[in-house]
Amino acid sequence: MTVSRAEQKERTRRAIIDAALRQLSADKSFASLSLREVAREANIAPTSFYRHFKDMEELGLTLVDECGLALRQIMRKARKRIEKGGSVIYTSVQTFMEFIESSPNIFRLLFHERSGTTHGLRTAVAREIQYFVVELTDYICAIGYDKESAFAQAEAMVAVVFNAGAESLDAKPGQRKQIARRAVTQLRFIASGAKQHRMIKTKGVRT
Repeated sequence: MTVSRAEQKERTRRAIIDAALRQLSADKSFASLSLREVAREANIAPTSFYRHFKDMEELGLTLVDECGLALRQIMRKARKRIEKGGSVIYTSVQTFMEFIESSPNIFRLLFHERSGTTHGLRTAVAREIQYFVVELTDYICAIGYDKESAFAQAEAMVAVVFNAGAESLDAKPGQRKQIARRAVTQLRFIASGAKQHRMIKTKGVRT
């Protein structure tokens, strides 16, 4: 079957993105990757890279966009599982941990570049995490919380989940289970505190 020029270009672009993701590890962040390393992994000439991306930062921003989309898809997957029954928090954490186990370098990119040396990537990662917080805020609002309380709860929960995810990246299976259990406990504490706060606020008691 003949492949059009546009299809070939998209395949090469995809190969570059996948090559960059494959090279990430506990000791190698995106910022430490060189264009030549990515080109070699993608099996293209370094000069061909520029037909698809202006520079490594543009590639990094594309990766962050894809990782952010993956995060939001995780949340939607978790919601579908929740609709079939089961604990909201437990199901959400399990879904997130499954994602990290199957696609560690997607989360690794977000974790590393969240405090990386490139301002553009830091800003992009912060934006994607904020999208995640906003989507969770909307979900919490839908179960009866006001916007301010829901946002505070969502921020705290995302912080717990991201910390657990970062810790589990290079953990052994047994350790990963312990991390997941601890995250579930912490999230339940947050949810319980939020529920208590709502009850106090409804009664008009000052804290």
